[in-house]
Amino acid sequence: MWNLLQIELFKISKRPRTYIAFAAIFAIVAIFQFAFKADGQSYMDLVLQSVKDSFELDKSKAINGYFMCYIILNTLLIQVPILVALIAADSISGEANMGTLRLLISKPISRTQLILVKFAAATIFTIFLLLWMAITALFMSLLVFGADDMLIFRVKGEESQIMQITKDDIMWRYFAAFGYATVALTVIAALSLFLSIFAENSIGPIIATVCIVIVCTIISNISVPIIDKNVKPFLFTSYLVGWKGFFYIATNAEGVPIKGSLENWPAIRKSLFILIGHILVIVWASIAVFNRKDILS
Repeated sequence: MWNLLQIELFKISKRPRTYIAFAAIFAIVAIFQFAFKADGQSYMDLVLQSVKDSFELDKSKAINGYFMCYIILNTLLIQVPILVALIAADSISGEANMGTLRLLISKPISRTQLILVKFAAATIFTIFLLLWMAITALFMSLLVFGADDMLIFRVKGEESQIMQITKDDIMWRYFAAFGYATVALTVIAALSLFLSIFAENSIGPIIATVCIVIVCTIISNISVPIIDKNVKPFLFTSYLVGWKGFFYIATNAEGVPIKGSLENWPAIRKSLFILIGHILVIVWASIAVFNRKDILS
């Protein structure tokens, strides 16, 4: 299986769309960095206008590398599922389109092994995509803007909150957030792989994946009691932004943030388990469907 995985990774490295995904992330990050470097003060004035009388802040220090990465992740992690789908949705459908799928299953490997290798390759691509995002969004931002304490703007209930995280308590949170994002985006990779089994070209699975993500995201953001109770808990999109929980700090009785703490670790852990459950179910379904599929191309 190792040799087959190497072949799959080689195929991914030869596809132009692979580098389109990396180029898109770099371009978006660079645009954000340029915009905030040129006129980040206006953004901070807008965000802080409701608390300017009660919150003393050096705005020039507030726009730093840690803050920039958080802003970029809030935007990019909504778009990255599309980039993951560009590769994962081509896993089986691409082979069918090129007429190599029948040749693959004639090799001395089982269909189950083939699906697992395709899934592993898509997961590795997802990991490298997030590593690239960490390099560009986090480390490049630190080089451009420097490091300082980070502000988190949060809406909790009907209240807007501003939390400050000291710079020596931030980096581990980003490592944890990127780890969480890897699990969340692996769900997208698994979904795209599953959909690719039903098509003979990659366009259909890519569009289907994007449509499912969009529809489920809209449902996840609708505040209707019956949906909140009976639908949202079962949608993977309800947990995609759970990485933000690593930046919400617990406070003591006086409301002072507790360094190194998390406000709701049980909720983050539950979200991770649910996402992993989605991955296992989708991969299992992919194996079951592919083992019963008539390969005609």
